[in-house]
Amino acid sequence: MKKDKEEMNCKGNSMELKLLHKDFSVCKVENFSQVNLDAEYCFLGKTDEENSLVCMTDEVPSNVIQRDDGWKGFRIQDVLDFSLIGILAEISAILAENGISIFAVSTYNTDYILIKIEKYQKALDVLKNSGYQITD
Repeated sequence: MKKDKEEMNCKGNSMELKLLHKDFSVCKVENFSQVNLDAEYCFLGKTDEENSLVCMTDEVPSNVIQRDDGWKGFRIQDVLDFSLIGILAEISAILAENGISIFAVSTYNTDYILIKIEKYQKALDVLKNSGYQITD
């Protein structure tokens, strides 16, 4: 029975996508000293090669090295169990088939998907037509 539940949860018609009514930027920063960690959305990534930041466009810090503005996003509304397989893969495949690239960020609870503004409405239409529930 668990397998059936997992399969159901990975299908678009049972997933709710919640729109984020914000503009986002994807950035490379010198360091995180000027990042507003209290911002509503702040995704940090640090490796031996770079310090990355995804934040609302009006929260981009002044010590940015590179930035790419013009992203809109949504999140998978449910808290996703780590045993679920293929949720992000299914969404990205549907969008890729329609010529829409994504920037994905995962948190402990769920996944966030960012899409360039010029393809955002098309992405929402494609996902809705694939059975996803789009909510404000």
